Amino acid sequence: MEQYAVEMLHITKRFPGIIANDDITLQLKKGEIHALLGENGAGKSTLMSVLFGLYTPEEGEIRMDGEKVVIRNPNDANDRGIGMVHQHFKLVECFTVLDNIIMGVEPTSLGFLQKRLAREKVKAMSEKYGLHVDPDALISDITVGMQQRTEILKMLYRENDILIFDEPTAVLTPQEIDELMQIMKNLAAEGKSILFISHKLNEIMTVADRCSVLRKGKYIGTVEIANTSKAELSRMMVGRDVKFAVDKEEAQPGEVVLDVKGMTVASKQHGKDAVRNVSFQVRRGEIVCIAGIDGNGQSELVYGVTGLEPVKSGKLTMCGVDITKMPIRKRSVSGMSHIPEDRHKHGLVLDYTLEDNMVLQRYFEPAFTNGLGVLRRKEIRAYAEKLIDQYDVRSGQGAVTTARSMSGGNQQKAIIAREIDKDPELLVAVQPTRGLDVGAIEYIHQQIVAQRDAGKAVLLVSLELDEVMNVSDRILVMYEGEIVGEFDPKQVTVEELGLYMAGAKRGGAAQ
Repeated sequence: MEQYAVEMLHITKRFPGIIANDDITLQLKKGEIHALLGENGAGKSTLMSVLFGLYTPEEGEIRMDGEKVVIRNPNDANDRGIGMVHQHFKLVECFTVLDNIIMGVEPTSLGFLQKRLAREKVKAMSEKYGLHVDPDALISDITVGMQQRTEILKMLYRENDILIFDEPTAVLTPQEIDELMQIMKNLAAEGKSILFISHKLNEIMTVADRCSVLRKGKYIGTVEIANTSKAELSRMMVGRDVKFAVDKEEAQPGEVVLDVKGMTVASKQHGKDAVRNVSFQVRRGEIVCIAGIDGNGQSELVYGVTGLEPVKSGKLTMCGVDITKMPIRKRSVSGMSHIPEDRHKHGLVLDYTLEDNMVLQRYFEPAFTNGLGVLRRKEIRAYAEKLIDQYDVRSGQGAVTTARSMSGGNQQKAIIAREIDKDPELLVAVQPTRGLDVGAIEYIHQQIVAQRDAGKAVLLVSLELDEVMNVSDRILVMYEGEIVGEFDPKQVTVEELGLYMAGAKRGGAAQ
């Protein structure tokens, strides 16, 4: 009989209004990379949280090396060699990278913290695995890609043997994803056993040995990757055939909606400006995509456009109106919608209900509040329920579900529903399909193209090259805070884009 590193047998986990895991069995072999695939809200993260001790299942048991174990909390999991990189990072923002990595396992001598030893160990690990981060940078100042690396180093620092990666590539660039895939293969070759939650079929086909599929909390089956296909996996996941290409007509650009002239935005991380003298336009009826490797000023460019950060110099106009110093609410009311990069920080109030989050930028409108400033609760609920139904936002208790309790993908769908339903003149969409499954990605891409076809201007910022090539009508590549090239997706190759993104080419001429 085969010995498994971990067995989760007949696991059932319930939450109010929903059975997140319904009699699920999962077996992880030693030294294998085992993918866990499923739609948003299928129960993948819940199952892994049970293994990591964040949740206690109502039924079922966990075995390690054939022995039954009880994992009451993450400390128990760590003691048993189980580490987890969460989809939404568990980092202390006001601490440094190094402090976050060693937290809870700090090296001491005679009661004094020995940071030098820890720094050397972290440095050696980042060299070995290609996870380069600045150990002294504050978490609040680094990109989400860097935070991801910090989480992985935190797990490796503890020398865990069972590694859980929950959507690890959702925030990484194509190059970083390739590196991570190689890192995972190296770790498995060293004898570590990896559970890999992903929606991305390409990655699963590239890196996994086996794949287990969940749908709506139930176990559908486990397949050997060598004997399956992307089409078969997507059918198992969503119960139907999925189209991978984006259907869209030729763009018909109209008048300029967003005009950015010479915009410069300061960096929070270092003395250099994050965005330097950038100029571009977005017209009605077109999708302009900003592409680039994470950390090249895309986030700060969006902050400048949406008002989250002040613009150091330059001028921004929307529909002919100067918005350079306009407050965020006024930009929103004037026709700007923003799907943010960080859904927790800038997209949702996590402890509010879903219905309150749906009207965050509109609660003061006559439709949702009376003349005395009292909220019209019935209308807010009806509006939220309409969006929940339209965008298939899955939540245990419908409109009154707390946003924090929802899966990451369903939180994302809620934000997209709210922002698109505002009927904006300009839609700024940053990583709109981050953490979404293939069925949801197909739907969101249709919605973005529908906005374009309705004569709206769309500014898309994406790290997903497939999305960049499939959805956009024009591509602007950013490198070190500047726009270094403009391309037609029908005329450019992924390889050519990659050269500009890496700084090897600029403005059409090799450097």
